[in-house]
Amino acid sequence: MFEPFEYEFFIRGLVSATIVGGVCGLLGVYIVLRGMSYIGHGLSHAIFGGAVVSYVMSLNFYVGATIWGFLAALLINLTTRHRPTVGADAAIGIVTTASFAIGIALISRARTFTRSFDAALFGDILGVGNDDLIAIVVVSVLVVFVVFLSYRQLLFTTFDPDVARFFGIATGWVDALFSLALAGTVVISMQVLGVTMIAAAIVIPPIVARLATDSFHRMVLISVATGAAGGFIGIYLSWFADISSGATVVLVDVAAFVCVFTWSSFRGRNIRLGGSFGSTHA
Repeated sequence: MFEPFEYEFFIRGLVSATIVGGVCGLLGVYIVLRGMSYIGHGLSHAIFGGAVVSYVMSLNFYVGATIWGFLAALLINLTTRHRPTVGADAAIGIVTTASFAIGIALISRARTFTRSFDAALFGDILGVGNDDLIAIVVVSVLVVFVVFLSYRQLLFTTFDPDVARFFGIATGWVDALFSLALAGTVVISMQVLGVTMIAAAIVIPPIVARLATDSFHRMVLISVATGAAGGFIGIYLSWFADISSGATVVLVDVAAFVCVFTWSSFRGRNIRLGGSFGSTHA
């Protein structure tokens, strides 16, 4: 039962997945409430393109991929804000698939991209080194700091950007700051979760939290706890199941969703039955 903890690489992966899951759960609350759940999936594909560009240009992976992801997220927000006829889903689809296509084109042209495709697409805790863990911790601390520092502005912009602008909140800067935080989170999540699994880790925990409570503050706490627990349990189970870390983390999150969804449905059914019985007795 405690065998995996004898290996340093496993402990690094476990800590990384727990932190990444919690941060994804934190940002996921704002993404889900903004109705932009698809952005996690799209941005991860866009950043994959940025990772390839960084490698080809001999740039630091984290720096190059984060800048690329930030520009992609910012372009999506600008397109949605200034061209209302172009919906968020359309803007995400256009920008991110174009970025992903650039990455694929460069790979097919240069043929020297040495990063493992399996690790990039599906996650691999074996590839989490000390430098990766440090980057995950640093970026996570910065993201949490940014979210809590701009808590009021971010909350106002999420629920009603027009009213926020009326009250003098610089929604453009808030969106830019959030885009940068999201891009950084997706970049540090790639090694643990993989490109194809990041979206689920961002979206499922806040949906679980939304089913469990109507309070925004509790929703944030539950979402962070769900994401962190999913990362911890998922990595632990992936050792024994011998499947990709990203897939296991997502399956644990899905299991949490199924349980909470079933519970909330049963609770709603009981409330309706209780009301019916009360009316009949009266």
